[in-house]
Amino acid sequence: MLPPYLTPSTLRAFISSALAEDIGEGDHSTRAAVPDRAEAEGRLLVKGDGILAGAELAEYIFKQYDPGLRVQSFLKDGEEVSKGDAAFLVTGKARSILTTERLVLNCMQRMSGIATYTRQLCRLIEGTKAHLMDTRKTTPNFRLMEKWAVAIGGGSNHRIGLYDMVMLKDNHVDMAGGIQPAIRSTRQYLAQIGRKLRIEVETRTLEEVRQVLDAGGIDVIMLDNMATDDIRKAVEMIDGKCATEASGGITESNLRAIADCGVDYVSVGALTHSAKSMDLSLKVRLAQ
Repeated sequence: MLPPYLTPSTLRAFISSALAEDIGEGDHSTRAAVPDRAEAEGRLLVKGDGILAGAELAEYIFKQYDPGLRVQSFLKDGEEVSKGDAAFLVTGKARSILTTERLVLNCMQRMSGIATYTRQLCRLIEGTKAHLMDTRKTTPNFRLMEKWAVAIGGGSNHRIGLYDMVMLKDNHVDMAGGIQPAIRSTRQYLAQIGRKLRIEVETRTLEEVRQVLDAGGIDVIMLDNMATDDIRKAVEMIDGKCATEASGGITESNLRAIADCGVDYVSVGALTHSAKSMDLSLKVRLAQ
């Protein structure tokens, strides 16, 4: 099932844009070398170990470009895969398979790498209450697919963009004249536009946490670049009045210690900006 931020229209728009970028006026290599009526089959081969992601997207890409292509799935998104596994078989016009090959591989390699790294970090915080969460540190025009990959890997998605949540970060707070003026201004703004958006405030010190609690009415307090002792104290201060998110400077080496502080979420930008792509290939041959 698709996550709520991926609708049929957003998928169509992404695929159309990506195909236009790659194909331009036409796939001259394929048109020149491959007969129009040739039929082929392409087998998606896994060349590494990890979590598969993007197989469902691949089928959307094939079908949108050529509704006559047929996909037989052997593995699903979210399954653990090993080198030598075959994820699916696509059959139909050879030209269509070859023209869509690179877009499918680019998406799946990137998404599978993100899902694999996400699953790896999720395992590091098993047994805590913390949920691993992504950020907006994503590739332009590929954010929805990267966030989808995080979800496939077992992580949680933060806000999708600037429009679906208010996040008052350090620059917002500083330019507003402080935490409480920023919160007051935000409430006035949301009342004016008639929107009920969740509000998150970034804090850098325990004193700033206290200021947010005194203002009240906040959904999430972000504990940014705080030492673990301060994170633990902040969680005690907040005492369930709102959700807590630890962020900033979080690595594999300190992730578990931070999660053990009792926060609700730990956000890690590296999920989408530093994950290594999985090696995949599409082996195409003429149909027998």
